[in-house]
Amino acid sequence: MDIRKPNDFELKRILSLSPQAVFDGTLGEVRPTKEKIEQLIEPLLKKGNYYLIAIENDTLMGWILIGTSKDQFTDKIYGFIYELFVLEEFRGKGISKMLMRTGIDYLKQDGYSEVRLSAFAGNQAIKLYEKFGFNIRTITMSLPI
Repeated sequence: MDIRKPNDFELKRILSLSPQAVFDGTLGEVRPTKEKIEQLIEPLLKKGNYYLIAIENDTLMGWILIGTSKDQFTDKIYGFIYELFVLEEFRGKGISKMLMRTGIDYLKQDGYSEVRLSAFAGNQAIKLYEKFGFNIRTITMSLPI
């Protein structure tokens, strides 16, 4: 298995699968259209954020979208993991760990001293993030009215 940046064809495949990634990552709360995904992802890619893919025998197994963000209070720039996704048929094989490890290594090589991410409460990936040493920094709360 290789972990590398995608080519144009692979990037199109990621974008076509991203609505499912968001749906899974939000625990079924959000089902975005392809147009919404493009609205979210295109500005990130234009700013220099990028995907790394897990691929074997030309089969896309998963990806991580990494790059930069800025703290709204301090203006500190830090590395950010925008998305981590492994296709269902490849889950349970350690691919998420490999993508996380590689993504964090890339961010470190890019000069960041801190990496942040966001996750929906209840997302199984939180256990993985904690194993990597991520700590809860902020909590967003919701009240239906």
